[in-house]
Amino acid sequence: MIRTYTCNEPQPLTSEQIREIDEAAKKPIVFDEDCPELSPAMQKAFKASVLQRNRRKKA
Repeated sequence: MIRTYTCNEPQPLTSEQIREIDEAAKKPIVFDEDCPELSPAMQKAFKASVLQRNRRKKA
């Protein structure tokens, strides 16, 4: 299950949110047919697209 939180900078995380983050960090990443592991070439392309997107956001 995915939980998404939107936090404003002055708003600190609650202890429950911190606990959930710590628990999620301990779980392994599970790849399947809907979310396969990226090959090194795919990782490189993804990183390039993220950098390009971030450059456009700053402009």
